Amino acid sequence: MNARDKLVGAAIMKRLRLARGWSLADTARAIIDTAARLGQPFDVSIASVQRTVARWETSTKPILPSERYQLLLAHLYAGDTEGRPSLGTGSDFAELLDALRHLGESEQRLSELHTLLVRTTTDAGAGLLALLGPPTQQLLSAALADPSRIDEELLVALREAVSNVNGQVGSIPFVRLHLMLAPIVESCRRLTTGALPPAHVADLQWIAAQAFMLAGRFAFETRDDEASRALYLAATDAAGRVGAPWHRAVVRLSHALVTLYSAPGLDAAKALVDAAVRDARAGESVTVRARAHALQAEIAARAGQKKHAETALALAWYDMDSDRDGDPATGSFSPALLRGFEGVTKLYVGDVSEAHDYFARSTESLVAPRERVQRAIVATDQAIARIRLDDPRSGTDLLHGCIDAASETGGRVVMIRLRGARHDLRQWRREDFVADLDDHLIELFGV
Repeated sequence: MNARDKLVGAAIMKRLRLARGWSLADTARAIIDTAARLGQPFDVSIASVQRTVARWETSTKPILPSERYQLLLAHLYAGDTEGRPSLGTGSDFAELLDALRHLGESEQRLSELHTLLVRTTTDAGAGLLALLGPPTQQLLSAALADPSRIDEELLVALREAVSNVNGQVGSIPFVRLHLMLAPIVESCRRLTTGALPPAHVADLQWIAAQAFMLAGRFAFETRDDEASRALYLAATDAAGRVGAPWHRAVVRLSHALVTLYSAPGLDAAKALVDAAVRDARAGESVTVRARAHALQAEIAARAGQKKHAETALALAWYDMDSDRDGDPATGSFSPALLRGFEGVTKLYVGDVSEAHDYFARSTESLVAPRERVQRAIVATDQAIARIRLDDPRSGTDLLHGCIDAASETGGRVVMIRLRGARHDLRQWRREDFVADLDDHLIELFGV
């Protein structure tokens, strides 16, 4: 971080303060009051805090606020001047993160601050509109009244809002994420039925498809299968209007996964996967094609079709190892996730010890907060493999972490996998380690 960047950060810090009409002493008092409200009272004087604030804003050698001050500033600027939560683009909170970035804070730390404040905001009952800055809320209101007023600025903000919610998977329970996303889902419904500017139709339809798809997944996770199906149908329709087949393939793959766990048998999920493979093969994303072939392998393995499963898996690895420069969806699938699918395939139609090793490698790579739910699913499969390899105690040790993850996120698939693992443990039901597992399940889920 060079000196010029730090001066920019200092200027932003000063601008934030002055925009609220605060003196240095006022800011110090606000920080001390925030600390007290959060149960972290300062044992320092206003004058001392005031001198610290001045050092963040100086035009000579500005300093980066300490982590404690960053937390207090984040809470202080997470609301507008009238106290309403506001975290989106153009908000004081977004400006604060930009200032800290210029002053030298890492992206990881800034992401942690953002996640923490989103959690705090939703705990307090605020929804997704808190993630939209005041300018975006005004743009959205105008566009809902007259869809012909949609512009690129609004599309960017809507895309960012959906991405923000998606990025909180694993950090915030699904039931709360579902509520957060609801205003954008309804806005997309209304906007896509209006007279849209031709230049923005495809972009808005894809944003709507992603919002509907994400809401469909959240509805599934919160056990509202009827709403989930309706949302996925809306997402498929919107994605089909974009004009690029890989978009619809993405929606169908997500729909297939929830169908696999919410509909009896494999036929409904298989039909969706086969349709997704056709779309993916006609599309321009090799990454999406790899994901489609991977899920096709899992469906075949669950059906006991070993040769078909191995062929689909080989195609998935071929796609994943291909040149993906310029791929429009490189972030939608990864080798770590593919190893998880490979493990599931081996678990059903191959060597269980190999399956365990694939699961282990996959969990080691799934470390991002966004991957927490998937990591718990793979770890549960790894535990099942250990149980089937006659190592139930070690498998049960893994399951305790999976129970905690399922409790904190509300993940439905993890719970389904946990029930399967507990069923595999039935011959050891009198052992102390199984009793401890049952106690853990009862403590957190009452079952």
